[in-house]
Amino acid sequence: MAVCAAPASSAASELEVGSSRLHVTLDGEPFRIGAAALVAWVRRSATIVASYYGSFPVADLTVHITAVDGGKVRNGRAQAGAGPAGHPSIQVRVGQAVPESELLSDWVLVHEMTHLALPEVGREHAWLSEGLATYIEGVARVQAGNMTPDELWLEDVRSMPKGLPGDGDEGLDRTHTWARTYWGGALFCLVADVTIRERTANRLGLQDAMRAVARDSGGMQASWPIERVLHAGDAATGTTVLTELYAQMSSRPSAPDLADLWRRLGIATDGDAVRLLAGTKEAATRESITRPPAPRLLPQ
Repeated sequence: MAVCAAPASSAASELEVGSSRLHVTLDGEPFRIGAAALVAWVRRSATIVASYYGSFPVADLTVHITAVDGGKVRNGRAQAGAGPAGHPSIQVRVGQAVPESELLSDWVLVHEMTHLALPEVGREHAWLSEGLATYIEGVARVQAGNMTPDELWLEDVRSMPKGLPGDGDEGLDRTHTWARTYWGGALFCLVADVTIRERTANRLGLQDAMRAVARDSGGMQASWPIERVLHAGDAATGTTVLTELYAQMSSRPSAPDLADLWRRLGIATDGDAVRLLAGTKEAATRESITRPPAPRLLPQ
């Protein structure tokens, strides 16, 4: 990826990721670590997302980085058509004293960039958008070597229970709590990924489904009914897993058996720790999820 810095007075840089262009602006007080470290963070995050999808999800993106108090990456927001010439944009707030180590382990920008790959499906289905971003962020980072498999599966074992339905739940389309939107959606994605891989002998997975959706739709700037998204993903894997799971989980409190799911992935749980089993059929399924896909030319 080439990096061409604009004049220092503009606090802006241009990045190229394959055939996509990213315009990065820095607003507010200067960052202690300097602009180059922030640009490298954007470059690294974009490369992780491009590797997962086979190409960066949109042709043009503006990333606005605003300095705030503190030393953390605070939050971000991706928007369609909010950048120059109607291009997508991401706004992210970052602590002015953020260290490079914080940027290296950051998940926020990868999460927001993942949103770019899914067409708009409506607020009722926000669980799919947020769930995909929550699930794919970790998988993509492991594939890129930015996170270890142990870290990913420990986080999933700890956090996926947050996505299970509680009292009064009416399914993912009708229960819009934070936990059900983010982790309920992520649980849908994990179950879908495992099931697709089991049905295709690990030849295909959710990654193949979402690559097809991103390619066919053009990403966030398109608007698709959720049924079209799921059918496109199923067509790419030659299964009906996504539509089946949607029928099960959209309008009633369907609760996947997490103990069975960890067994199917060769993950042994012990309190707050996990042990990843090796050399088994179940381990092969787990390893296929985080194995980097075969290289492809960019753009597709």
